[in-house]
Amino acid sequence: QLQASGGGLVQAGGSLRLSCAASGRTFSTLGNYAVGWFRQTPGKEREFVAAIAWTGSDIHYADAVKGRFTVSKDNAKNTGYLQMSGLKPEDTAVYYCAADHKGWGTGLTRTTGYDFWGRGTLVTVSS
Repeated sequence: QLQASGGGLVQAGGSLRLSCAASGRTFSTLGNYAVGWFRQTPGKEREFVAAIAWTGSDIHYADAVKGRFTVSKDNAKNTGYLQMSGLKPEDTAVYYCAADHKGWGTGLTRTTGYDFWGRGTLVTVSS
């Protein structure tokens, strides 16, 4: 299973680091999985934020977060991360992590590109 954590309330301009912990027999090693981050606000569709391919060498960002967010994963810890800085009120959302076996390429920017999803963690950015 996947478990996202690290959300909270932060002022505009601040930083947060979200974690996505993978556990269970399916995720014996996160090294075989791409990790993606998506976010969703009430009444809107889930939107792509960032993703890192299973190899770690192919990374994608939504235009809205480029230069502010950094996606990574630590295979030894079976954990993916989303480092968020320069947060804006419009970044407020529930953030979800997802994983895809041997995932890579632009398919990682779509929700359909993932087999596994974790529960979300709420990020609230105050102005």
